Amino acid sequence: MKKIITLLAFICCTTVANAQLGGILDKAKTAAGAAGFDVNKLSSSIVSTLTSKLKLSSAQIPKVTSAVTTFMQAKSQILPLLKTNKTEYTQKQTGLFSNLKTSLVTTLAKDQMNKFLGLKPATNDPANALSSLFY
Repeated sequence: MKKIITLLAFICCTTVANAQLGGILDKAKTAAGAAGFDVNKLSSSIVSTLTSKLKLSSAQIPKVTSAVTTFMQAKSQILPLLKTNKTEYTQKQTGLFSNLKTSLVTTLAKDQMNKFLGLKPATNDPANALSSLFY
């Protein structure tokens, strides 16, 4: 009888520990998602938006995709500065955005480039994928 009670107690403890660990893992995944971002998913969303807003041609799409993905990969490296050193983050973000504009100037027509710059959201809105380009 003691063995059965001991076994049941062990199973209950294991089940509770696994449930708590699962909750901790879910919280860790959520925190990781909030701290960073999925470069490929975000780049795809941005290019999709730019394709419709700027009426990109099929020849422009791969070039814009490459430029945006490169920018987002570089930005993902400086994101920790947003919490530790906002001034340095702003400086690096400005430099990265300047490089992005240089890349896009060779791909986009002048009117498309002007329209692109006009797409800057008024504020940093996480719901707007384009915010991650400008802020």
